[in-house]
Amino acid sequence: MSGSRTSRPPVRRAARLPRENPALGLVARLRRAWDRPLTAYYLILGGSALITVLGLVMVYSASQITALQMSLPGSYFFRKQLLAAVIGCGLLLVASRMPVRLHRALAYPILAGAVGLMALVQVPGIGVAVNGNQNWIAVGGSFQLQPSEFGKLALVLWGADLLARKQERRLLTQWKHMLVPLVPAAFMLLGLIMLGGDMGTAIIVTAILFGLLWLAGAPTRLFVGVLAVAGLIGAFLIRTSPNRMARLACLGATEPQSGPVDCWQAVHGIYALASGGIFGSGLGASVEKWGQLPEAHTDFIFAVTGEELGLAGTLSVLALFAALGYAGIRVAGRTEDPFVRYAAGGVTTWITAQAVINIGAVLGLLPIAGVPLPLFSYGGSALLPTMFAIGLLIAFARDEPAARAALAMRQPRFGRKRNGGSRRPRRWNTMRRRATAARTSGER
Repeated sequence: MSGSRTSRPPVRRAARLPRENPALGLVARLRRAWDRPLTAYYLILGGSALITVLGLVMVYSASQITALQMSLPGSYFFRKQLLAAVIGCGLLLVASRMPVRLHRALAYPILAGAVGLMALVQVPGIGVAVNGNQNWIAVGGSFQLQPSEFGKLALVLWGADLLARKQERRLLTQWKHMLVPLVPAAFMLLGLIMLGGDMGTAIIVTAILFGLLWLAGAPTRLFVGVLAVAGLIGAFLIRTSPNRMARLACLGATEPQSGPVDCWQAVHGIYALASGGIFGSGLGASVEKWGQLPEAHTDFIFAVTGEELGLAGTLSVLALFAALGYAGIRVAGRTEDPFVRYAAGGVTTWITAQAVINIGAVLGLLPIAGVPLPLFSYGGSALLPTMFAIGLLIAFARDEPAARAALAMRQPRFGRKRNGGSRRPRRWNTMRRRATAARTSGER
């Protein structure tokens, strides 16, 4: 051993780990964020807020010329919409803080009030006709109320409560309990709406009815039967109205005067979208709103948005509505409460169907139905019940078990004063600690 050197073992270099693909890492992070319990809550709250704020901006831009032509201040329609938005925010806050049992208790009073107001519309001296449709009640001064907008909310709440009670009693397996009294009540609302000639709102109410039946698990034959009856009635109403036939004939029109049919509004809506380009002509720089495009701040506000904000602006609006629709479907799919499932599905169907019909008409893909873009177009009667419905979705999203746990974990960062002013750090009540505390000693 003398004279021999101690040899060190060779140092092995650690094997290099393969580099993570940045794109895959980003997708994984987005997926984890998308699956968080409060994602639907934030999407509903943020999406509806952005749509409402952008809608206020576009109402101000699109309505100035119309107000000045009526010898009114340029901000006249904006101020009325802003007042409705403030009241709607109060309704949204109240609805988002109400327990589910109170929502169910309000279903019958809201339905009775909506039916009563819709009946008053047909009383001479009380009902007011606007653009050929008598669906309004003069409230006082320049304020008018459209009761049929509240009929949508009434059908959602009442229909959800009705189906939930029948599901709890296991009655939805019988077709008569599936249809009665939901379908007769919906047809009563449709009859009151069609007395005033407002087929656009009638289509939305029909979509809500089909959404509730689909969520209730209606058999295909039953679903197709109700759809066929509604389709025949709709075809008859369109065929017997020259105005509705003219709107149908304007599909795909490229000239304002397409033969004997006047397609001025539909074609100028396309002109507004086509002249916007990618990023638009600039906020307030629309040309079509200077008397060329009728109802620029109501039914065709999406066209003015495309002209002033371009393709980027219209795609942003579409993305916000898509996010709102996804969040509503997610709330309806994850809940175990049947009322919450039916109500969330009904509200999502209502807002999504109305947005599709409005935007489809502006793009020339659907006939002009005369329905506003939810949360976006001018109109307090449409904004108030829609914001209350958004409050329902927020309340339902907060009521999910995982969302409740996530909200409960949000404690103040610093602990409160204890033992004569000394501070002790507060332990975060994580999901692991909650699960450990819930176990008994024999379950470990």
